[in-house]
Amino acid sequence: MKTTVSRDERAHRYDITVDGVQAGFAEYHDGTGVRALVHTEIKDEFSGKGLAGILARAALDDTVAAGLRIRPYCPYIASWLKKHEGYEEHVEWPEHHPAP
Repeated sequence: MKTTVSRDERAHRYDITVDGVQAGFAEYHDGTGVRALVHTEIKDEFSGKGLAGILARAALDDTVAAGLRIRPYCPYIASWLKKHEGYEEHVEWPEHHPAP
């Protein structure tokens, strides 16, 4: 199973494909110095394969590499960040997702 994550700037989302087939996406909105991650979705037929985590890590790493702060509005991304270290200094927690 070959997974690939790419950023589609025009659609404002990260896409994850499995063997060339779109399996899901993570939507974002850019602001001044910040990237708000707002929604993550994996198609039912691809669920349970760890793809959401692969997608989250790739989106977060790309955001940090771009010099942007992470603002996690997406419940999945917020939960993932609370379970994985290394992003703390790059996160601006929205009021409804307080820092762990």
